[in-house]
Amino acid sequence: MGILITSVQVPFIRGGGEILAENLREQIARRGYRVDVLTNPFRFSPASSVEAAMKWWGEQDLQQFCASRVDKVIHLKFPCYGAHHPNATTWLLHQFRSYYELWDDAQAADPESRRVRESVQRFDAESLARIPARYTIARTVSDRLLEYNGLESVPIYHPPKDDVLFYTGDSLPYVFAPSRLEPLKRQMLLVEAMAKVKGRIHAVIAGEGGHEAALRQRIDELGVHDRVRLVGRLSDERMRAYYANARAVFFGPYREDYGYVTLEAMLAEKPVITCEDAGGVLEFVIDGATGAVTEPKAEQVAEAIERYAADPDMAVAHGRAGRQRYRDMRISWDAVLNAVLA
Repeated sequence: MGILITSVQVPFIRGGGEILAENLREQIARRGYRVDVLTNPFRFSPASSVEAAMKWWGEQDLQQFCASRVDKVIHLKFPCYGAHHPNATTWLLHQFRSYYELWDDAQAADPESRRVRESVQRFDAESLARIPARYTIARTVSDRLLEYNGLESVPIYHPPKDDVLFYTGDSLPYVFAPSRLEPLKRQMLLVEAMAKVKGRIHAVIAGEGGHEAALRQRIDELGVHDRVRLVGRLSDERMRAYYANARAVFFGPYREDYGYVTLEAMLAEKPVITCEDAGGVLEFVIDGATGAVTEPKAEQVAEAIERYAADPDMAVAHGRAGRQRYRDMRISWDAVLNAVLA
């Protein structure tokens, strides 16, 4: 049986979507299937590029490639699900969010952007409606699909990469914040919170991205060089070590689809500090039990950090509760594959 996973790629950007596609391919291969990933480059702008991508995928018949027959297709991202195959399943990471919940006033003022937004939403509704087997990676994504496109779907949670390798160590006085450095991940909120924290604790921010210069500038402005460290991209081993020995993990993105950071923190038995509008993160974090859920304001984030700084035992207890919650939710690749390969 030949299985094809479809996705799109933005050169030089590697995130959760790329990791998920690779992990899905590996898990399917372990079950003895022939499997590959088909990608196509994607450009966020101009609007004509978005339309060109929809047209390209909409013209693809994925049943046959040279001498290789494709028996099943699993679509992950916009606009891959526009392609045609009689045995297709969608396991949706997210739609093109700029034309959905991230739509802003500047776009709304532009007639061309409004026209393309209508085209994208129509494309999604028609393409996804043709695929009755619709799954998503989180309830947050399913809710968006229902709200904007009127389509039902089933969320299926999956483990992060190398989930069995995470471990817990000491509860040292630092908050760990790993993620791509970009505005939607809101590391800036942590930087500004650290300027208000009075306890003896510091923040370690890991990752690369286009927001790094702005973060460094703000650290300079606030004079918090001794309280906030940007450590860049880490190896997987060093990343797990930082998780293992943190007092807590900060992950306060804006309307995140899923958030591997949350699950990785739970596996490392660390409480997660997040925000009320963090999206998929809130499907896992329970305020006062497995972490802290605050308003997306520096003062409130600082208060949560100070509570964990002052009470290491509470941090340990919340971290252990997070690990137990992960177990109770029965997050596994078996659950994913049993659905998407059916």
